Amino acid sequence: MVLIKEFRIVMPISLEEYEIAQSYMVLKMQQENTTSTEGIEVLENRPFENDAYGKGRYTSKVYRLQSKAPAWLKKIAPAQALVMQEEAWNAYPKCKSVLKCPHFSKFQLTIESVHRADNGCSENVHGLSKKQLAARQVECIDISSPGKDGWSYLVGRCSVDFSNFKSARTGRGPLLKGWQDSCKPVMTAYKLMTIDAPYWGFGRQLEQAMLAGERALFLESHRHCFAWIDKWYGMTLQQIYELEQQNDSMLDEQRLAKPTLMIGNELFDGASLDSEGIYSKV
Repeated sequence: MVLIKEFRIVMPISLEEYEIAQSYMVLKMQQENTTSTEGIEVLENRPFENDAYGKGRYTSKVYRLQSKAPAWLKKIAPAQALVMQEEAWNAYPKCKSVLKCPHFSKFQLTIESVHRADNGCSENVHGLSKKQLAARQVECIDISSPGKDGWSYLVGRCSVDFSNFKSARTGRGPLLKGWQDSCKPVMTAYKLMTIDAPYWGFGRQLEQAMLAGERALFLESHRHCFAWIDKWYGMTLQQIYELEQQNDSMLDEQRLAKPTLMIGNELFDGASLDSEGIYSKV
């Protein structure tokens, strides 16, 4: 049975700002999850154009994150089998990612994202059929509530208390009860997950593990997005693209050696981060 679940993540930023915030977050979390033995390898990063999404960027990545796999999965699969391959088509405000595991050739996880300038009230942004809507589960993720399960710690827990948080550069925050109904600007990331793990005996476990892991990733990554607002606010897409190119090159050259240049003191063409990690041009 194919599992269909939609996560809705409301954010106290604009639709235009989210594209910058998400890109910055992906780069920084990619750094933090890359070590000498594990991490993310970028195989391809190029422009694409097709009928379904129009123009955007295509990326192909390999995730070697064996230490984050559930203990029960490590017992039945060799370390080299716990490697994920991802293809992604980013044509913001629409995106699609497909994750596969070569060792479990029938397994596939698809994430289709639609981003809208609302507070999570749109009911069928993905254009699902009646049959799909009947099977779909919906969960709204509140970024003001920190994750408390083991998955949140594994993916990189954000420890910021948003009930006391206020952005120095934008004045946004704190996030108090019911903030989604009153904050401006506001936008929502609608993420539709489809998981197919047709394996007798452990398919259900694999399905639930991936669901829990992705939920934690959605929560913590979006908490980081807002927590880092004073770092990415004011950046441009061109600056983000140059950071991506630099990071991709370093990963290609160092083959999973931990990057030290991208989100450090020195960046590119005289760009730097100050002592608080805020982007500036010097």
